[in-house]
Amino acid sequence: MINIDPTDKAQPSAGLQKAGGLDPKKKAKLEKAVQEFESVFVGYMLKTMRATIQKSDMADEGFGGDMLEGMFDMEMARHISQSKGLGVAEMLYKQMTGESLPSPSSRGTQTTATPLAGFSETTKVHGARTRPETLGRRLEHLDEVIQEAAGQHSLDANLLKAVIATESGGKADSVSTKGAKGLMQLIDSTASDMGVSDVWNPRENVLGGAKYLKAMLDRFDGDLSLALASYNAGPGAVEKHKGIPPYKETKDYVNKVLDFFHHFSNEDKGE
Repeated sequence: MINIDPTDKAQPSAGLQKAGGLDPKKKAKLEKAVQEFESVFVGYMLKTMRATIQKSDMADEGFGGDMLEGMFDMEMARHISQSKGLGVAEMLYKQMTGESLPSPSSRGTQTTATPLAGFSETTKVHGARTRPETLGRRLEHLDEVIQEAAGQHSLDANLLKAVIATESGGKADSVSTKGAKGLMQLIDSTASDMGVSDVWNPRENVLGGAKYLKAMLDRFDGDLSLALASYNAGPGAVEKHKGIPPYKETKDYVNKVLDFFHHFSNEDKGE
């Protein structure tokens, strides 16, 4: 941990001033750096505080709940940093330059700071839902595998992308609290049934998940909503309730996948 004493009149800033100060480009880079540092610091605080709260049994698990919490925390951290909520960025900037950190209004029409590195501006998906560009970059790395799985099992590649986005956020090492693993969150029994020998191998995992999704589509006569519901809750629950089970998490899951599916499809169309 870095300890910062606000009363410390560190010499580096004085040195910079004597040398004529920083040019505008370097100041802009420094401004971005200190704000990113504060965002990371605040994000860590939020994560630590969240870890002390016991989760409800009704909380979203295994299909993107953790990912969405993380997205919320990072966005919250970014906004706190931009508003100088803790003053860490302001303190660092002043210590290094001898000047106050520029306020948002002093940046002209640029009213928001550059987002945290690796967490870019978000794109709206059907109103409230958002998809960070970092997810898009993760999916780009999986494009070859996704295309292979889509072709092998006669599925829309954008549908597979949507399931991966919802299940694991594109993280190959993702593990849910219920033991679902990898990109499409396969439990051990399903992975075994689908012929997946190494659940941590992205290619094997996606091919296995695609195979299972195709089986669910065939089982429910091509009804996508029912196939997605069975992917989340199991085909037995769908058949028992003669439709999407009345479980909040399953209903939310289906909606999330469909939102991502529509978003990715529209991207392909340039909309």
